Amino acid sequence: MSDGDAHLLIVDDDERIRGLLQKFLMRNGFLVSAARDAAHARRLLAGLDFDMLVLDVMMPGEDGVSLTRGVRETSTVPILLLTARSETEDRIKGLEAGADDYLAKPFEPKELLLRINAILRRMPDVNPQETAPKLLTLGDIRYDIERGEMWQGEELVRLTATEAQLMRIFSAKPGEALSRSTLVEELGRDKGQAQERAVDVQITRLRRKLETDPKQPRYLQTVRGSGYMLAPD
Repeated sequence: MSDGDAHLLIVDDDERIRGLLQKFLMRNGFLVSAARDAAHARRLLAGLDFDMLVLDVMMPGEDGVSLTRGVRETSTVPILLLTARSETEDRIKGLEAGADDYLAKPFEPKELLLRINAILRRMPDVNPQETAPKLLTLGDIRYDIERGEMWQGEELVRLTATEAQLMRIFSAKPGEALSRSTLVEELGRDKGQAQERAVDVQITRLRRKLETDPKQPRYLQTVRGSGYMLAPD
C-alpha cells in the first residue's frame, strides 16, 4: 500500500480538531472521513472500508479504548489512539485493547503524519507471490514468511499491523534472542522504557494467538536478560 492512497477515519468529538486534522491529512494526499463520536464511527465502519483509524480516547459516551476493543472483534485495521492522558498505564490499556500505537496531545501535525505513515508501512504486503511460500511451523500454527500470513489449520489468524510486523522481525531471525530495544527500533518507534513496556504488551497479545498456553510459551519465548525469541519446530 502506498501511504498516499490510504483512506483514514478520524474520530474526535472536538469539531475544530476534527476539521483541522481532516484538512491537514487531505493536503498530504490521504482520503479522509471524520466521525464525531464512537456511534457515528460505527455507522461509517459498517458501510466503508478504511486503511487506518485515528481515534481520540476521551469522548463522551463510548470512549476510544472501548471502540478499539469493539473494532478488534472483527477487524485488524490499524488503529492510532490520540490521548491527553500522560499516565503510562492508560496508554497500555489502549494497546491491550488492540491499538497499534498512541500519540499524546498536544502534538504537532507533522508528528501525527509520521506516525500514520510508519504504521501504514508496517502493514503486510498481500500481493500474491510468484515464488513458493516459505513457512515456519509453530505447533498447529503455520506462518507464511513471504505473505506475512498466519494460519491455524484452514483458518487465517487475524494479525494487527504491529503483530504482523513483530512476526516479520522474529521470523527473519528464528532462534535468536532480540532485545526490547531492538524490537522498538525495528518497529520504528521512539526509544524509551514506555515503548519497551508497550512491546511487552504486544508480545502478550501475540502469544495468545500463537501459544496453546500463553502463560507458558513454547514458541515465543522470553530469554532472561536478552529479550524475546521465536523458536519454531
